Amino acid sequence: MVYSSPVAALRRSTLALLLAVAGLFGSFTALGQGLSALVQESNEFLPVEQAYHLEIEQVDATTLRLYWQIEPGYYLYQHRFKVTMADAQGEIGTELSYSPALAKTDEFFGDVEVYYDYADLRVSADRPFGLTRLAVTSQGCADAGLCYPPHTEVFSVDGATGPINPGEPEIDANPASPTVDEDSQPLGDPVNSITLLSALVFAFLGGVILNAMPCVFPILSLKVLSFATGDSASQHRHAWWYLTGVVASFVGIAVALISLQSMGQLIGWGFQLQSTGFVIALAYLFTAMGLGLSGVVQLGSGLMNVGNALTSGQGARSSFFTGVLAVVVASPCTAPFMGSALGFALTQPTTIALLVFVALGVGMAAPMVLLSYSHLAREALPKPGPWMETLKEVLAFPLYATAVWLLWVAGKQSGVDTMAAALAGLVLLALGLWLYRGSALRKTFAITSIALALGLATIRGQDTNADTDLREGTVAWSPAALAELRNAGTPVFVDVTADWCITCIANEQAVLFTKEMTAEFQASGVIYMVADWTDYDEDIGKFVRSHRRNGIPLYVMYPAVGKGDPFILPQLLTTAMMREALDRVAGGS
Repeated sequence: MVYSSPVAALRRSTLALLLAVAGLFGSFTALGQGLSALVQESNEFLPVEQAYHLEIEQVDATTLRLYWQIEPGYYLYQHRFKVTMADAQGEIGTELSYSPALAKTDEFFGDVEVYYDYADLRVSADRPFGLTRLAVTSQGCADAGLCYPPHTEVFSVDGATGPINPGEPEIDANPASPTVDEDSQPLGDPVNSITLLSALVFAFLGGVILNAMPCVFPILSLKVLSFATGDSASQHRHAWWYLTGVVASFVGIAVALISLQSMGQLIGWGFQLQSTGFVIALAYLFTAMGLGLSGVVQLGSGLMNVGNALTSGQGARSSFFTGVLAVVVASPCTAPFMGSALGFALTQPTTIALLVFVALGVGMAAPMVLLSYSHLAREALPKPGPWMETLKEVLAFPLYATAVWLLWVAGKQSGVDTMAAALAGLVLLALGLWLYRGSALRKTFAITSIALALGLATIRGQDTNADTDLREGTVAWSPAALAELRNAGTPVFVDVTADWCITCIANEQAVLFTKEMTAEFQASGVIYMVADWTDYDEDIGKFVRSHRRNGIPLYVMYPAVGKGDPFILPQLLTTAMMREALDRVAGGS
């Protein structure tokens, strides 16, 4: 029997997974051609500017006419029109009047009124205006099934002399003027021009990258270990069961997201982690799995099997539930490319949205499937031996660490008393799992202990940390504060974050909260504004949705009013990237 040390075995297992990912990218061209064949009709859709051509005419000193020429097979929603006007004196009140529209039962919005061929609106201002910023937002769909995200166009309108031109007017902002509605401002955001094909590719790539996230890797390592044994046929079968579990979980999350959003809930990717109860339940699950891997407890059948036997062993059920668990633990993470794909998906009809989530799941499961088919990757795995038991015990510690982090999140959400109660519950949970082996009397005590643990998990203390968690040098986000700062000539960086967002924490520790970057913010005169979405917050949800995003992190750089358009930064930041963004808006301070 060949012996490998745990370190060497872990090294070789990692190499096998990397070989699988490398092979995946090597065959990506062929896969892209397959996706293109599936959705080739998506290329037939017109760009939004061609599908809906807007013309503007000034009728009198207080009235504008907005006229859209709409291409055949496309329509605009009446209830999605939005117009804002602002000049040097501040925001101008507006009232819209509409031409007759057609009633339609829409798959996405229900019973609505829409415009085919043309839409004719009148905008009445509450006072005469001079040089004015006019922002016009509309949203439409194609009968063939594609819905565009909300589209905003900005114009310079001179009410005194008549010219109407696209682009920002050069208005001398009055610091005392009312706030400007940032939701109507265009962003440097690829979601506006994304197609179905590009959304599918972005979702696939985002799913692949999720495998490298620290929250997912320990779960995948357990499944990679299973490839060290068994024949190739069983490995193929279990890989496809794993893919089924991953895709089914993403579809389930998509259905929940779409259903809750249709009920008016402003939530996004990772929304379940805004529930303290769900966070504590995950901590209990990871602790139970860790105890099982460490050999401290041996979970038997029935209810005690949940969370360990479901994801261990060689059966199809274990592969399926490993996929489910991998998606659950991936929810705190947002990989590159995911933001644009999910933002597109959740503005589309249900069928298209679900297709994007399926692509995300296929991308996440693809490296594991490829590993099962790659002879080279399987050969890189060490031969079965005592090292497997040792490595299994080693892998318990990332699960314990994850449980600690989840309890910290619960403490941030609901206070230290909640965290202490959950920790006491973990002790009783461990006692119950340990007692469950043996006589009927021991099992009775075990069930009682576990019941008490679940009871402690429901205790909620008072959050004494509220309003005291802002880092020095940052300010709390609010729509009014953001608009006030910008109107006063100050550029603002908005960081939408949460304690359960692994990607957010990584960016903060590596880039945003370093001494170097703090000095850069001070030197550039840019205000660092934090929108904490750890708990559900409707205003932050509206802010995220206004930028065509459904998950975090979200980073938006706002120049001062009249100094340029806001723009979105990528979800993985670098120091050079942040320095360039600060330099770009520093002239506005």
